[in-house]
Amino acid sequence: MKKTLILTSLLCVSMLNAQNNEATSELSKKQEGVKYIKMLGKTLKTHLKTEMKADKTGLKAITFCTTKADELTKEINSKLPKGVLVRRTALKTRAENNKPDILDMAVMESIIADMNKTNVDLGKPLMVETPSVYRVYKPLFIVPACMKCHGNEKTINPEVQKAISKNYPNDKATNFKLGDLRGVVVAEMKK
Repeated sequence: MKKTLILTSLLCVSMLNAQNNEATSELSKKQEGVKYIKMLGKTLKTHLKTEMKADKTGLKAITFCTTKADELTKEINSKLPKGVLVRRTALKTRAENNKPDILDMAVMESIIADMNKTNVDLGKPLMVETPSVYRVYKPLFIVPACMKCHGNEKTINPEVQKAISKNYPNDKATNFKLGDLRGVVVAEMKK
């Protein structure tokens, strides 16, 4: 009887340890993903703010996005460990190469559904585990500065609208309102 009790206790401790290790591993993966998201976010945001300060119309900002954003994203990805990728996507895309996959769409639709709930931290990164990867998602919401290029098509500066139409003929990333989900930044880490 005493042996059984000791074995049962050891088994319980082992199971609790395994659960704690799994939770710690998930937390560290989430933190790792957030680190990569911040690398990309800080780089793009710094450049975008500089362009917005230089030209309040948003024309320099759209030029930056058209000519430099993908280049900077590739540069950040070249510095990341093997098997790690950070990218941007949205339900309403501007650039063709930023289209979401099925998992991305499900996560963004879930965030939108949570926007109508109370006591939900919408800015909190989300982690999704698949059989082959961990993905960490950081939501991006429309703030006043975004409206210069993503607001109502009728109120966007005509020169900015012209640049958008020229560079993004299949653009779907306008007519947002303040607080809307613009998209997500995703860090993907292979297992």
